[in-house]
Amino acid sequence: MKSFKALRFSIFFLTIFIASFSTAAISQSFKFIALGDMPYSLPQDFQRFENLITEINQLNPSFSIFIGDTKSGSSLCSDAHNQIIKTYFSSFKAPLIYSPGDNEWTDCHRPLAGAYDPLERLEALRSVFFNTNQSLGKNTIRLQRQADVDTKYSKYVENAYWIKNNFLFVSIHIPGSNNNNEGSESAIKEYQDRNQANLAWIDQAFNLATQRNLKGIIFAYQADMFYQPSQLTSSDSGYRDTLESFISKSEIFNKPVLLIHGDSHRLIIDQPLYRKNQKRVLENVLRLQVMGAEQVQAVEVQVNPAQEQPFSFKPIILKENN
Repeated sequence: MKSFKALRFSIFFLTIFIASFSTAAISQSFKFIALGDMPYSLPQDFQRFENLITEINQLNPSFSIFIGDTKSGSSLCSDAHNQIIKTYFSSFKAPLIYSPGDNEWTDCHRPLAGAYDPLERLEALRSVFFNTNQSLGKNTIRLQRQADVDTKYSKYVENAYWIKNNFLFVSIHIPGSNNNNEGSESAIKEYQDRNQANLAWIDQAFNLATQRNLKGIIFAYQADMFYQPSQLTSSDSGYRDTLESFISKSEIFNKPVLLIHGDSHRLIIDQPLYRKNQKRVLENVLRLQVMGAEQVQAVEVQVNPAQEQPFSFKPIILKENN
């Protein structure tokens, strides 16, 4: 039998080994996939979407993020379509995290979309896609949902975060169509309530990343908040509060921040934010707008924690059959 001194010596080195292994693990590079705004042209785009999922599965990412719009704004917002999309999401081998877009609910009042009640469609989305604390996909990960963090925002099960290799990932429900800040009184009330929840979720994210000394934050949502400069100044903007929060908190955080969204269907990688009351760009904030609609494509994002700017991007473009 080992002496107490020898046993203590062994435990000491085992502790050192585990600590070194943990440090190495969180310093490793990894990749994830960002995609959204598909399938639009039905039913022909179903096959293209299936081909893209097959390609993504072969790339073996840590997870994929779908940033909303599972359909076009002129197709039916039906329960049947939601179930079809959930089946597709379940075919991703790695975890799939989903953040809703406007075409799934805010625009469902349109006649071509079925003349649904948008708020009823939002509740349908929540019941189908966000009814557990697990991600979608064949292999799931546990998500920390805002509803579990703060009872004040118990309905916002779609807002979630998870951590990978010392980076904080945050899904936040910001759809197009001006964030639903238009139309009926019930729509505007919904926007106001969700906007407060979103601002609290952004606060939570930056506070958590600061407290844990995380290396960076990735926010994933649907809306293109940058398509008009007035989004930051107009009193009618459904995005002004969010943009102001991203600007002020990213400047204080002063570590890498990546904003991932869709909505406008073209690949864009840029630095979209400027320091408050200055003309200088916020260099620590990058924006990735993913492709969509007729471009059934995705983007592979590499994350290298050892780099000062840790994000790099590779489009996933499949060859189309003629």
